[in-house]
Amino acid sequence: MNITTGTNIQYVGSRAFIRDTPSSLKGYANLKVADWLYKPVSVALWPILISLHKPGNAQQTFPLIQLNSMGDKRQRARVQGSWAKPLPKPACSTAHVQQKSGSWKAGPVTYEFNQPADPLRVIPVEKVIEDAGVYEISQGPTGVSRLRLLPGFLPLEQADWMFSKLLAELPWSQKTNYGMMGEAYEEPRLTCWYGELPYTYSRSTMQANPQWHPILLNLRQTIEREISHTFNSLLCNLYRDGKDSIAWHSDNEASFGPRPTIASLSLGDTRVFRFRKKPPPEENGDYTYTEKVKIPLSHGTLLIMEGCTQDDWQHQVAKEYHDRGPRINLTFRTIYPEPVHSSKR
Repeated sequence: MNITTGTNIQYVGSRAFIRDTPSSLKGYANLKVADWLYKPVSVALWPILISLHKPGNAQQTFPLIQLNSMGDKRQRARVQGSWAKPLPKPACSTAHVQQKSGSWKAGPVTYEFNQPADPLRVIPVEKVIEDAGVYEISQGPTGVSRLRLLPGFLPLEQADWMFSKLLAELPWSQKTNYGMMGEAYEEPRLTCWYGELPYTYSRSTMQANPQWHPILLNLRQTIEREISHTFNSLLCNLYRDGKDSIAWHSDNEASFGPRPTIASLSLGDTRVFRFRKKPPPEENGDYTYTEKVKIPLSHGTLLIMEGCTQDDWQHQVAKEYHDRGPRINLTFRTIYPEPVHSSKR
């Protein structure tokens, strides 16, 4: 089939496009140069030679291909390489053509910085106290919260002997406490109580026990002389291993009076004693951004909590996930006749 070149032929690169398709060419599409003639892609393509004559140029031969009647996407997808249907060009926005060129406003320009409503907050780094000394961990409207740390308060041999005797001879038992909804649970540690008055916390009462063990009575007198403060009661805690613990709480029961002083003596394996500052009311009980302190309490160490520590801070001994030996914690307190109230713990 021969076609004389005219206005119906358009050349683009190596392709010839028929703009005004004659009736005799209906159903045909022109493709690349004649070398395709020897490489038919599939039976769906029908190669036919056509000759195009352009004035002043040598005659060129092009294959003309007829697509079968399917003519759908599946059939077109079978045409590969340079024979594939060209991808449509993405639409180009002309919005920028109609934009006016930018201009600076005459006169001085003022930039105003507005403080964000919620400034970026950083979680405080937990402080570590290990050395002997007096530490004011906070000071506010309620007063000063103070800790006194005395590592090695007891000589090692004396601490070893006392630990063995108290571990074997004190009347240790597991106390049952009650939650906010009245649910019963066993404390994850053993305890015993000494004092002329009963002691109530977590909706459970420990009965008065004035029969002090001689070692405990001797320790109480030694600590009283050291810190110039007297005590009349003692709560003993036995942490049998790393799984025993005490949850976050404050020793702020009404029976201790305002700003109580509490002396805590540690015997046995080292456990980490942690503090966290109580958040202001607007935080709705969220402790994320409050100050935190931790103190490793080793064998024979004495820690004194005084001032507003129980009002402004909570403390805990958390569970640990590696082996720990038994630890005895002796907490000397001063207790007063307790009015009718609900425990704050």
